[in-house]
Amino acid sequence: MKLSAVLIIIFLCIIKVASACSVGFQQFQLSDNVSRPLDVTIWYPTSQNSASISVSENIAFVGTKVIKNASLPPKKHPLVLLSHGYRGSWRNLNWLANELAIKGFVVAAPNHPGTTTFDHSALQASQWWQRPHDLVRVLDHLLEDTAWRTVIDTESVSAIGHSMGGWSVMQLVGAKFDRNTFQKQCRLYPNPRTCGLGNELGLTSPQPGEPKSFNFYDPRIKKAIILDLGLARSFSIESMSKVNTPVLILGAGIDIGDLPQTMESGYLAEHLPLFNRHYKVYEQAMHFSFMQLCKPNAIALIEEETPGDGIVCKDGAGIKRQELHTQIFKDILGFITYSQQINHM
Repeated sequence: MKLSAVLIIIFLCIIKVASACSVGFQQFQLSDNVSRPLDVTIWYPTSQNSASISVSENIAFVGTKVIKNASLPPKKHPLVLLSHGYRGSWRNLNWLANELAIKGFVVAAPNHPGTTTFDHSALQASQWWQRPHDLVRVLDHLLEDTAWRTVIDTESVSAIGHSMGGWSVMQLVGAKFDRNTFQKQCRLYPNPRTCGLGNELGLTSPQPGEPKSFNFYDPRIKKAIILDLGLARSFSIESMSKVNTPVLILGAGIDIGDLPQTMESGYLAEHLPLFNRHYKVYEQAMHFSFMQLCKPNAIALIEEETPGDGIVCKDGAGIKRQELHTQIFKDILGFITYSQQINHM
């Protein structure tokens, strides 16, 4: 092959890689419900090659490179909804959203009022049913918005949730919160982390405005990925046994002290139909291993500011979070891609 031809091929490959690796980034607020405005963050593939900025970067955590308000892609792409954990935010799974966007996914993440980093409103937190509804509101908006609806492949919508976010996502695929079950399980297994949040989250007694039906199933969600969830034992066994949406359950093998995956992820896996659930435990991962990468001195910095919170940067001995992320992303991407192939057959 002539040198000129080789150079042309290399140049084309460089262009292709650059295009594939460009991630657009937008943030806006949904005000369709004036009593619960939603801050939404979206990552998406873009062919724009403008200067990038770093988002979610601070002295403790590693950010990602994105192009703010970049042009939207010209064709339809699969959508992933992200739900953060208790008092977390969109930043926690920013790394995952960025990697998915690089692979051609549109990713949207709301901050859940009352249980997000900068919003601890007691009223909002107690409205437990709003969390799954937040995700529905985001999906509705994207499919109704003139610009976004041309970008979303409605046959390829997935939802991913970490911790309490996993609990929220499971309700979209048919698992139903049952107050009697929650109270019974807390008497049998009085877990301070899950049961201890019962009052704050409005789980122990009926709340003002609580819907009569606890059925939040949304058939538009084609796949669910659950990252080391909590509160699994609040779901009725009957509802879990009827979940027909494919679910990937990923658990952390190292207990942080009061959230053993066998009692949460394992419990969920036990009661979901075997034919459409996949279950894997990362033996060297801890609950917060699914969050963004930490900088070398992050634990000391966090402990200095908030003693005890340095745990968010701890993983199992002999492994780096980046290694865990590589495997986690591979498993998530494989599951979504495989499900897409099955759904389109």
